[in-house]
Amino acid sequence: MHDLAEPFLCDVPESFSQDIQTVSSKAPPTYRILNPIAMKSATFTRTLLALTASILTTFAQPETTPAKPPQAPQVTSPEVNPDRSITFRIFAPNADAVKLSGGDIPGNNQGKPMVKGENGVWQVTVDPVVPGAYRYNFNVGGLTVIDPRNPATSESVTNTWSLVSVPGSDFMDTRDVPHGAVAAVTYHSTVLNRFRRMTVYTPPGYEMSTAKLPVFYLLHGSGDSDASWASVGRAGFIMDNLIASKKAKPMIVVMPAGHTSAIRAPGPDAFLQEFTDDVMPYVEKHYRALTDRPHRAIAGLSMGGGQTLNIAIPHLNQFAYIGVYSSGLLNVFGSPRPGAPTPPPVASGPGWEEQHAAELDNAASKKGLKLLWFATGKEDRLLEATQKTVALMQKHGFDPVMLETGGGHTWLNWRDYLNEFVPKLF
Repeated sequence: MHDLAEPFLCDVPESFSQDIQTVSSKAPPTYRILNPIAMKSATFTRTLLALTASILTTFAQPETTPAKPPQAPQVTSPEVNPDRSITFRIFAPNADAVKLSGGDIPGNNQGKPMVKGENGVWQVTVDPVVPGAYRYNFNVGGLTVIDPRNPATSESVTNTWSLVSVPGSDFMDTRDVPHGAVAAVTYHSTVLNRFRRMTVYTPPGYEMSTAKLPVFYLLHGSGDSDASWASVGRAGFIMDNLIASKKAKPMIVVMPAGHTSAIRAPGPDAFLQEFTDDVMPYVEKHYRALTDRPHRAIAGLSMGGGQTLNIAIPHLNQFAYIGVYSSGLLNVFGSPRPGAPTPPPVASGPGWEEQHAAELDNAASKKGLKLLWFATGKEDRLLEATQKTVALMQKHGFDPVMLETGGGHTWLNWRDYLNEFVPKLF
């Protein structure tokens, strides 16, 4: 008789062994089982048969692979067509409505509805546009998103936009010429007691040279950032092309952040003090900059044009060139957006003209001013403010240049103004 305390070999029937080996090569032909009862026990036999059936059932279960979701279609967006029309696309199969947004795109002020294809791709083509750079985004079912198929972006003060460049303009296209560098520079603002950023362009060959260069301070408009002139404004490419064609001298272009907070509050503009106390000293310490008046210029668009005047006029002996694009003394002759509330006065007491009477009538300071240049489109809502500012300057003995162009309050004009203004410097 077999010792119940010892294990014994129980031969699995041949048919069972063959089935197991068919299902899994890992299944052994025999099993070593501790025998708790007599070998001929009916209970043990039933248990063994049940165990064997369980093993066979387990091995016989087919492997299941989770179903893969259908692959999203390949999407190209944006697509600039040969006639300079632009096709925009976005894959949004579950959206009920999608709209293209982008105010600088002609005819798209209110947004353009997109059409959904059977593959879930929404599409719209805008009419041919003039060469330049255009910001846009998508409104997908009420949610604003950038174009997921386009890595090019442009930053504003509270937003990021997708960016499409349409070639065809000799002065701002990317051309086979020497290129300068555009850098994002972090500095500490003592006026605001926090770190800030400015964007700085240095011309081709700056890193290999020891020469000092003139400095041009270029200010952005309301709602934009220090990076806007370099992205949607294409300032770096405009400078490269002007320098390469000998139309402009090599210079350092400093583009500071004109907003000191996301929402501009009524009251004195802290940027004006920060510019003189922090921005200019930082540039003149960290760059090979000429620091005399004949080699310093300042210009700005819209809000930046107003800031330009409020910096340059009180410090007229420091700037030889002043440019104002689509702007004027906005805190004196300001024209808010249609439907917007009238902003409160900047300060009580004497008006701007009275506050700056000494600088406005300083004949000695005017002698060193080589250029006071204004440009505004005839369809621009700030044209009247520009005209009144020019008249005030003439009243005080200045000799401003006033250029009225076509178009409105848009980057389509401001890039042109930069291209016109820079060759007049230094």
